Amino acid sequence: MPTHPFLRVAGLLLGLLTPFSAGAVQLVKPGADNEVVEVLPTVTRVRPGPATAVAPPGDPAAVAIRAREAISVARQTGDTRYWGRAQALLAPWWDKADAPADLAVLQATVQQGRHEFAPARKVLAAALARSPGHAQGWLNLAALERLSARYAESLGACDAVARAQQPLYAHACRLETNSLRGDTQVVTEGLRTLLAQAAQPAQRSWLSSLLAEHLERAGDDVAAAAAFQDSLRQERDLYTAIAYSDLLLRTGRPAAALRVLVEAPETDAVLLRRAAAWRRSGDSRWTAARATLRERAAELTRRGEDPALHGRELALAALWLDDDAAAALVHARANLLLQREPVDWWVAMASARKANDPAALAQIGAAIRTAGLHDVRLAPGAAAVAPAMRRLTP
Repeated sequence: MPTHPFLRVAGLLLGLLTPFSAGAVQLVKPGADNEVVEVLPTVTRVRPGPATAVAPPGDPAAVAIRAREAISVARQTGDTRYWGRAQALLAPWWDKADAPADLAVLQATVQQGRHEFAPARKVLAAALARSPGHAQGWLNLAALERLSARYAESLGACDAVARAQQPLYAHACRLETNSLRGDTQVVTEGLRTLLAQAAQPAQRSWLSSLLAEHLERAGDDVAAAAAFQDSLRQERDLYTAIAYSDLLLRTGRPAAALRVLVEAPETDAVLLRRAAAWRRSGDSRWTAARATLRERAAELTRRGEDPALHGRELALAALWLDDDAAAALVHARANLLLQREPVDWWVAMASARKANDPAALAQIGAAIRTAGLHDVRLAPGAAAVAPAMRRLTP
C-alpha cells in the first residue's frame, strides 16, 4: 500500500507536540538548541513478530509515545505490521467515545495509513468536537478533505490549524490546498518563502516535497524534479521517493527512477515502479516482480482485505505491466470512489486514453472540473509522456 502525503506532516507536527496534551495542544519549547525532545526509533530496524515492550494500558502518555514510534516506522518503511502494532497499543481506547483526543487522533492516523478514510474522518470529527484546539487533528482532517477533493472544507480545517497556534503548518496547509485549485504564482512564492524561513531539515524536506508536487501540477517538470531532489537531499522519505519516481517514469526516465528508488524498502508501491522501470529499460527482472505483486495481492485477498483499498496500485499494474487498459480503467474508477488525489485522477485519465474510451474520458474530465482541480497533466490532450522533458536529471 502506498504512503500518503498527510503522513509526512503528521510525523513532523507530532514531533513538535507534547507527548500527551489531554486536550489543548501546546508546543514543546526546548531550553537550548541541543536539547533532546524525543528519541524516535531507527526506521530501518524492522523485526518480525509482536512488539516486545508494551506500554502500560492505563498510561495514555506512554501509549501515545509508543504508538507514534510505530507510526513513524510504518510511514518510512511501508511495513504494514507497524500499523497493527500501533492499533494494538491503542486498543483500550479504540473507537471509545471518551478516548483522549491525542489517542483518537492517533487512531485516525492509523486508519488513514490503511486507507480507511471514512472511519478516520468520523473519529477525527468526534475528537475535534471534544478538543477543538488539536492542531494535528485538524491537519489530518485537512489532508482527508484534500484527498476527497473537498478543497473548501480543507481550507476550513487549515484555518483551525492557525487557531491552534501552528502558523507554519497552517500556512503550508492553505498553500497546498490552493495549489490544487490552480493558484500557481501565489503558491510558488508562498512555499519558497516558507522554505527560506524553515531551519529544520525535516521541515525543509517536507516543504520542498510540497513545492515539487505543486510545480509538477503546474507543468514545470524540470523545476519539480529539482525540488524533489532537494527534498530527498534534506531527508530521505518514502512518499517523496515514490512521487519523484512517478515523475521520472512519466517523462521517460526509467533508469533515473530506479536510482531514486534504490534505497527504498520493497513495498508493493516501490516494487510496482521498479517493475515498470525495468520493463521500459528492457530488463527481464520485471516479470519476476510482476509475479511477486500478484502473489502479494492474492495474499491480501486470502486475509480478507478489501481489494478496493489498493485500487490505485491495481490500476497502475494493469496499465504499466499488463497492457490491459480496460482493467486499469475499472480499477481506477473504483479507486476514485475512495480517494481523489491528483495521481488518482491521472491514473484514471491515462487508463481511459489508452483504452480509447471517449465516454469515460468525458465523465472523468467533468468530475475533475466539478471538483475544481487544476493540473496540467489532466488537461484534454495531455500526453502520458512528455518527450520535451526527457532532459530531466535524477
